[in-house]
Amino acid sequence: MNTPNTDKPYVIGLDLGGTNSVFGIVDRRGNIVASTSMKTQGFYVADEYVNASLQALKGIIDKVGGIDKIKAMGIGAPNANYYTGSIENAPNLAWAKGVVPLAKMFSDALGIPAAMTNDANAAAIGEMKYGVAQGMKNFIVITLGTGVGSGIVVNGQLLYGSDGFAGELGHVTMVREDGRSCGCGRKGCLEAYCSATGVARTAREVLENSNRPSLLRELDADKITSLDVSIAAGKGDELANKIFRFTGKMLGEACADFAAFSSPEAFIFFGGLIKAGDLIMNPIKEAYDSHVMPIFKGKAQFLVSGLDGAGAAVLGASALGWDI
Repeated sequence: MNTPNTDKPYVIGLDLGGTNSVFGIVDRRGNIVASTSMKTQGFYVADEYVNASLQALKGIIDKVGGIDKIKAMGIGAPNANYYTGSIENAPNLAWAKGVVPLAKMFSDALGIPAAMTNDANAAAIGEMKYGVAQGMKNFIVITLGTGVGSGIVVNGQLLYGSDGFAGELGHVTMVREDGRSCGCGRKGCLEAYCSATGVARTAREVLENSNRPSLLRELDADKITSLDVSIAAGKGDELANKIFRFTGKMLGEACADFAAFSSPEAFIFFGGLIKAGDLIMNPIKEAYDSHVMPIFKGKAQFLVSGLDGAGAAVLGASALGWDI
């Protein structure tokens, strides 16, 4: 166990998402004492991204007394390999094609140790240390954002597998015939249906294949977002509610399968899609109860993260820094 270094009371956490990168400086109690953000996209090579990040970080590092006050940096990123500290073949990051040793790049630039894990794993660490999973040893965090991510904790340990990539539950196949294309290159993945972009795609399909009235018809179909669907569903729009029932049913069926291999105490959901509340959570729980093996029925809790979405991932990423 590392001995606390009172001369270096902070770590940096980076939640590197497909749209935004959120940086936080975190103390040992889990308080984000300073934060900033920037767009993740718009760069062509990793060096450009790192240089822009350093500019974004400068202000908040100075705010806490300079780099000498920072112990280490933890990063949560898509397609991140905990073992190597690299992003590997991230389909949604133009500047991260191939293998990008991002942890080493930040470590060299800042002069402090750096570690990295998958963004959903970082969220799971955040929940375990600071959120609704405190005291739990077996749970699954499912992140519903641009994609569908998951962090699996078994016996108090994150599940990484032999190569650092275990737990890609967003890429289990849910539709085996004529499934939607997924960003990973396969078809029928859970992510293609139950991410925020998947919900928007379902909305367009439902509108095209139905003549029923809907508030969604007032919008440009090509620009409909999951938030639009949520707002319409909240106003009682039947077509929007149908979209959430479809999405929740698929998520619930997937969770019933996930229970069979890790028997979690809880499924913990966070991300923009979960702001729809019972409109999405009730169909998830109903489908789970209908499909889960009898020996698992009634055992798992279905919880919504009590942490701010970006905050959970920043806190989780930062926790890596304390253990370096």
